[in-house]
Amino acid sequence: MSKAILVCGFGTGISKAVAEKFGAEGFSVGLVARNAERLAAAVRALGEKGLKAEGFAADLSDPSAAAAVVERARKALGPLTVVHWNAYGAGAGDLMEADSAAIRGALDVATTSLLATLRAALPDLRSQAGQGALLVTNGGLAYSNTNIDKMAVEHSSMGLALANAAKHKLVGMLAQKLARDGVYVGEVVVMGLVKGTAFDRGSATLEPSRIADKFWALYRARTDVSADVG
Repeated sequence: MSKAILVCGFGTGISKAVAEKFGAEGFSVGLVARNAERLAAAVRALGEKGLKAEGFAADLSDPSAAAAVVERARKALGPLTVVHWNAYGAGAGDLMEADSAAIRGALDVATTSLLATLRAALPDLRSQAGQGALLVTNGGLAYSNTNIDKMAVEHSSMGLALANAAKHKLVGMLAQKLARDGVYVGEVVVMGLVKGTAFDRGSATLEPSRIADKFWALYRARTDVSADVG
């Protein structure tokens, strides 16, 4: 059976490493991001590694666009085996000053668009003989304790923290809901700065390949719903 992974929210860090890891394991790779030029360059780079890849430009902050990209990927790659949700919204840094649209935008990327993509892909995931999966990138701001909440406020990341917390809860519920359909749902919670990402200002210590390896281990084992890296 052919296998395909759709990487939603493609960038230079975690998602690139996930695309390379799953591609090396025999998956065709679909990449989704806003920037068509970046996607074209990434597809060429993966092709040079001998991997089959296609790029799909879409705005994942729009749930309808997120759902529509699944059909485009299906036509190019065949039925999807895995959806990797790596998209995030970093707006609404100060919840006391952010407008409602910015707050909704952060939550839409973390939850509404994720769900729209999952619903569109679910017939494929259910058909994959127990190999279908939703894999989600999350961050340590999802957790709630005094130090993490203080960090979210001090670094003006309140909207991201709120969205990550909602996404963490959503992953847990989806894992319970979809297990009966043979669809695995799991997340990697990144507890630090990742090299090569937008958050890396030279002090990042986490290698993206390490996170990709954790996603692969979760996917293969299909038992743990959440795992921390960092």
